[in-house]
Amino acid sequence: MKDITSGTPLGTAALKAGMSENTARKYRAVGQFPSELRAGQPPRLWRTREDPFTEVWEELQALLEVNPGLQALTLFQELQRRYPGRYEDGQLRTLQRKVKAWRAVAGPPKEVFFPQRHTPGELAASDFCHLTPLGVTLQGQPFPHLLYHFVLVYSNWETGLVCPSESFESVAAGLQAAFFELGGVPRRHRTDSLSAAVHTLDREQTFTERYRALLAHYQVEGERIQPGKAHENGDVEQRHHRFKVALEQALLLRGSRDFESRAEYDRFLRQLFDQLNAGRRTRLREELAVLRALPAAKLETGRRLAVRVGPSSTIRVLSNTYSVPSRLIGETVEVRVEWERLEVWYGQRRVETLPRLRGQDQFRIHYRHVIDWLVRKPGAFPGYRYREDLFPTSRFRMAYDALRQRRPLQADREYLALLHLAARESEQGVDDVLRHWLGTQQPLSAAAVEARLRSKRAVPPPTEIAVAAVDLRAYDALLAPEPALGEGEA
Repeated sequence: MKDITSGTPLGTAALKAGMSENTARKYRAVGQFPSELRAGQPPRLWRTREDPFTEVWEELQALLEVNPGLQALTLFQELQRRYPGRYEDGQLRTLQRKVKAWRAVAGPPKEVFFPQRHTPGELAASDFCHLTPLGVTLQGQPFPHLLYHFVLVYSNWETGLVCPSESFESVAAGLQAAFFELGGVPRRHRTDSLSAAVHTLDREQTFTERYRALLAHYQVEGERIQPGKAHENGDVEQRHHRFKVALEQALLLRGSRDFESRAEYDRFLRQLFDQLNAGRRTRLREELAVLRALPAAKLETGRRLAVRVGPSSTIRVLSNTYSVPSRLIGETVEVRVEWERLEVWYGQRRVETLPRLRGQDQFRIHYRHVIDWLVRKPGAFPGYRYREDLFPTSRFRMAYDALRQRRPLQADREYLALLHLAARESEQGVDDVLRHWLGTQQPLSAAAVEARLRSKRAVPPPTEIAVAAVDLRAYDALLAPEPALGEGEA
């Protein structure tokens, strides 16, 4: 219309507006915009083409009334089966619109979600979320882990703790860390029906004794949602999604998903939480003003188990197997189970600290605990149930394979001698010598590795590359003129 009033020909104005000349002429004649024309017209109540499902709609409606969850695609495929050649694939969209309209008018009621009014300092929610799919690694090794995620519902202030499993110890450590980071305690705490906190086989879904003691220590009222109803804990579920998106973006900006250590990764997550919470300070101040005071100290939540050390120098703790020093065989030790580690105590002294394993029927055997006797019984090595744990690095495994290939009869004895050397001297030192030795393709033996280790000669670093000097005389020879051919030479 602007172009027409400025004198532009109708056809040109129509092309610039992206419409046909006839359409432009209609709008010029009525002097109204398309939105104004539609607003002034009554809705169309007639069909522009014949409904192909009129004759079969009663059949379809009967099926929907019995099974409201049937999809339009399923009904359409059933019609194609009953009436071969009558319905083309292009008519599926028509049936989908018809079924959608039936659900809105005559279908079963849909679940209603009720927005809640939140009060400062009233409610906190927490749950575990899986971060393993994000592909974080520590020194190139996969790092499967969970995050105990804590959220204040009113302000959306959040924090978290990396955990190996959904254990009660993880819940207790994460919850207490969140309370002390806040400097106060909300009135209520809501969680999913976690087996670590709720008797899942109990019809009443009651809290476990240990979880009730944790809540009582902080004078917090506990709540749990119904099983399978994650939306009832929607505040923390939504924060799960948004936090994982934010973490993914932060990792992309960082340019690498590999971290030098667990401590570096924890610092990275802490910085991310600080960034996310930066815009919530105003509402957080409202919460902090009404939070309850913290108790004088945290509650000790780790379990203490009395376990007897078996003849294989192992203990069985929470369905997993761990090795301990062989001098404890036959003794009863106290195992203190924390959220991420186990502490082995004997005679009021801590004798070992072990990383806690995830799941069940896992094992962790440290070669230093058993090598003194295994080196005396080399015949037990090939069939040892936990043999795969006796390769502390990939180069130890490569060394064993090289020994098996070149000296199959002595391979087990030689490899155990290497392990014994690593236990007596230095695992890193033996690993460096093996790296250098395997690169030279020289025959490998424990005696040769020990001699090199004791020689105190520095092992070349893996990044050191020796490049031979280039003899430029060969290049000069290419540029030198060829001697003239004598008479009769070809």
